[in-house]
Amino acid sequence: MTFEKPIVKRNARYLFVLAIVLLDFLSIFLAFTISNNTHRSLVGTYQRDNVIALIIPIYFLIGLNTKSFYPVNKSSIVEFIRRGISTFVFSVLSMLIILFFFKTSSDFSRILFTLGSGLSLIFISASRTIVATGFDRFFKESIFSVVHIFDGIENPNPKSRNTITASPEGVFADASSLFAISNLGRWVSGADHLIVHCSPEKRNDWAFMLHALDVESEIIMPELDDLHPLAIRSRDNHISLVISAGNLRWDQRLLKRVFDIVVSSIATILLSPLMLITALAIKLESGGPALFVQQRIGLGNRSFKMYKFRSMRNDMSDAEGSKLTERGDPRVTRTGAFIRRTSIDELPQLLNVLNGTMSLVGPRPHAFQAKAGDSLYWEVEQRYWHRHSVKPGITGLAQVSGHRGNTFVEDDLRSRLNADLDYVAQWSLSLDFKILLKTMLVIRHSNAF
Repeated sequence: MTFEKPIVKRNARYLFVLAIVLLDFLSIFLAFTISNNTHRSLVGTYQRDNVIALIIPIYFLIGLNTKSFYPVNKSSIVEFIRRGISTFVFSVLSMLIILFFFKTSSDFSRILFTLGSGLSLIFISASRTIVATGFDRFFKESIFSVVHIFDGIENPNPKSRNTITASPEGVFADASSLFAISNLGRWVSGADHLIVHCSPEKRNDWAFMLHALDVESEIIMPELDDLHPLAIRSRDNHISLVISAGNLRWDQRLLKRVFDIVVSSIATILLSPLMLITALAIKLESGGPALFVQQRIGLGNRSFKMYKFRSMRNDMSDAEGSKLTERGDPRVTRTGAFIRRTSIDELPQLLNVLNGTMSLVGPRPHAFQAKAGDSLYWEVEQRYWHRHSVKPGITGLAQVSGHRGNTFVEDDLRSRLNADLDYVAQWSLSLDFKILLKTMLVIRHSNAF
C-alpha cells in the first residue's frame, strides 16, 4: 500500500475546520436574517447587522479557545453538535453581559435576539451534522497524521499507509549524512506526530535526529511497559520516570471536599431522625452499642476507623471482617437484616465524611482481612492497592454498576476493582454527582444481606 503523505491529511483537516467555521458563521447570519425579516416592521436591518457584527467575533474567539471548530477523531455527531451549541450559548451570554455593562441592551429587539438565537442553534446543529458525517467518512482511521518508523524492528503492518520500514526507504539515523537528514524531513513533512520503533543500540542516534525535526516525536521503549510511567522528568541532571501522580490536584481535592461537606451536612440534618430511630431499635433488640467501629483501608492505604450501625449481635460482631456475611447469617439481627437491605447501616459514615476520612463518592473501604473466595483481596489482584489513591466513599462507581454484595469468588473482586480504577482515572465532580443520583436507585439491593 502506498505511503500517505502526512501533509495531505493535514491540509484536508484544515479545509474541514475552515468549512466548519464558515458554515457556523453562515448559520448565525441566516438565523438572524430570517428573524429580522419576520419582524421587519418592528425591527430595522441595522439591529440585525449590529447583533451579527458583535456575536460572530465572540463566537469565533470562544470557539478557538474551546476547540469547538476542531474535528475530534471518531467523535460522535452528538458530541460535535454539543460543542457548537455550548459555544453559541456562551457567546450569547457574553454578548448580553457586554450589552448590560455598556447599557445598550435596550437598543436591541428581544424578539430578534430570541428568535435569532433559537434558529442559530437549529442551523448550527444541522450544518455540523453534515460536516461531521463528511469528515468521519473521509478520515477513516484518524484525522491526525501519525507516522511510524521501524528501524531494526519488524514492521507488524508493512501495508499500512502511515508506516515506514527504514532501510528500504533510505531512512536511517545518521546526523553526519546530509541525505539522511533531508530525507527524513521530507518523509515526515506535515506529520502531526512521529513514533520511532528501533533497536536499543540505535536509540541515541535516533534521539539526536529527532531533535532536529519540526514534528512532535517519540521513541518506543518496550522495557518500560511494566513500570507504567506517567511522564518523564529531569532530576539532578538525570532522567526520572513519573510513576504516580498521587492524589487529585489541590484544586480538585478542595472542590471535592467542599462538595462533601455541604452535601453530607445537609444529609446528616435531614436524616438525623431516621438515624436516631435506627440507633434506638438496635439498642432495644440486642443491647450494646448502636455503632459498629471497624478499621478499614483508606486513603494512601492507611487505616482509619469507619462507622456503621451495628447489624450483628454484639457478642458475634466480626471486628476483623474475615468472615463474609451469608444469606440468613445467624449473627445478623432482625433490625440488622433490614438496615443492611436498605443501606441504612451505612448512614453513620456521614460522620466519616465530615471528619475527612471518607468522601461521599469513592471506592468502598474494605477490612484488612476481607477475602474474595479464599484469598485476601490484594492476593487476588495487586492492583488492589492502586484504588486507594483517592478517599474511600460511602458509594462508588462499582456499586452503581451492579457490583455490590459479598465477594464469594475472585471475579467478584476483579469486576468492582476495575470499576474503582476507572473512577480514580476519570474523576470529576459531575461524575460524583451522577453516582450519587444513581445510588438512590440501588439503595435497596438483593445482594445486600
